[in-house]
Amino acid sequence: MDATAAAPLPGQDAAHPDGQYGSAAKWFHWITVGLMAIALPTGFVIKFITGEAEGAYKMAFYAIHEGAGLTILFAALARILWKWRNPPPPHPSDLPPLMRTAATATHHGLYALLIAQPILGFLATNAWGFPMQGKTAYLGFIQLPKFMEASTGLATVLSWGHTIGGYLFVLLLVAHIGAAIFHHAIRKDGTLMRML
Repeated sequence: MDATAAAPLPGQDAAHPDGQYGSAAKWFHWITVGLMAIALPTGFVIKFITGEAEGAYKMAFYAIHEGAGLTILFAALARILWKWRNPPPPHPSDLPPLMRTAATATHHGLYALLIAQPILGFLATNAWGFPMQGKTAYLGFIQLPKFMEASTGLATVLSWGHTIGGYLFVLLLVAHIGAAIFHHAIRKDGTLMRML
């Protein structure tokens, strides 16, 4: 056996010449995608629920949005811990430096928002005087303690940060999804298949 031969990449096979993510990493990724598909739309829609519908539906939207957001935080922390113990396959060796940098920056930005956004939202709801209790209890039945007294000034700042983070999330997701499509349809380099 040739001692100089390169060690195989994690998950490397005929269908994945550049390696692939492990099963747990894939589960973390796609569970997060599902939770984001709940958290983002409900978050953007809440402010438009007014009038007679406000009392009947707004708290339900908050409960869904906040529950998905807090679960995203827990999943992101578990995912980062898993990634630390189980490094993903490296970028393909033929990936241009600019694409490598853009991919790394986008991933870091998404991870940062997966943690910062739920924390900002959670603190904002507490600052508005609506801790996750009663109709907005976590997952509908877990009553979380109140962490602070209501403060309109602090709540406004936290809410603005949470709103800006939401728009940044959309921009990074568009870049991430667009890059995956570009790699699959244009470069045809198997990058997308590493997560499938």
